[in-house]
Amino acid sequence: MTKSPVTYLHLAILVFAACLVALPWPRATAAETLNAATVNQAQLSPKSKAGAVPRAVLLRAQVLLDRANFSPGVIDGKPGENAKQAITALQKARGLRADGKLDQATFAKLLETGSEPALVDYRIGESDVKGPFVPNMPKDLDQMAALDHLGYASPLDLLSEKFHASAALLQALNPGQTFDTAGATITVPNVRAPRTAGRVAKIEVDKPGRGLRAFGPAGELVAYYPASIGSAEKPAPSGTYKVGRTKFNPTYTYDPKFAFKGVTAKKKVEIAEGPRNPVGSVWIDLNKPSYGIHGTAHPETIGKSDSHGCVRLTNWDATDLAHMVSKTTVVTFLE
Repeated sequence: MTKSPVTYLHLAILVFAACLVALPWPRATAAETLNAATVNQAQLSPKSKAGAVPRAVLLRAQVLLDRANFSPGVIDGKPGENAKQAITALQKARGLRADGKLDQATFAKLLETGSEPALVDYRIGESDVKGPFVPNMPKDLDQMAALDHLGYASPLDLLSEKFHASAALLQALNPGQTFDTAGATITVPNVRAPRTAGRVAKIEVDKPGRGLRAFGPAGELVAYYPASIGSAEKPAPSGTYKVGRTKFNPTYTYDPKFAFKGVTAKKKVEIAEGPRNPVGSVWIDLNKPSYGIHGTAHPETIGKSDSHGCVRLTNWDATDLAHMVSKTTVVTFLE
């Protein structure tokens, strides 16, 4: 009997499929484990290609950048523009090629900044879990005005800000942890201690680069911070100004004359203090009415979104800067 062409085709497909099964295809690798052991000993291999830096190495680098006052913003162990800009700032300060890439020379300079571990244990305290918390923060300013404190959403939200980290990173470092029990021990980034002193004589606000550079009296770079700087609707100012008063835990007043897009308030609205206040934990006034440098209720958006004309930093970066400025500090906006 003569076999039909369809039968031969079926036989060929079966043989090809059997060959595919027999081939030694590579297996999918498990997700990279992040813990104190892997991150604190992480090294950048000379064979690592640009854009393929292991997450443990990048996380260690972000913590080292934070400790060296080249803020990457929210520490998350992931590549992004804020980390790239912080690396660029470090490279410029250390005389390296400023391309924002975490190469061998740059990582070596980071390791020179200190021998402390990147991840450490932290025992959750009573103050971390007692609140008051605001799990469902309203977006409407009139509804915010009804609150007497604009606090964190949860203990995890508080701990994330305390350790300059994303909630997702803390959860990845502490699988199964609820973060709401005093006495529990968790793994956290070993970030820089809050500043209580220092002197900044000059600030450069880099509008196209979405960053802020702080310089000491001798012109030395004291710190770099990622920033959200104005918008097409409400652009940041141009020129040079001076710092006015500094207010920690400020209230926020919205005036309808601001005419912010999406805000429906028809009369002045006074918002209570708190870290999730629209201007965050600190306000640094400029001698230009209604403009300043301030914190934020949403640290994950810094350097990635616009502001209403002001210079917006993470709360921890704004607080550090506020402890170093004075009424003699000059602020220049770079186009």
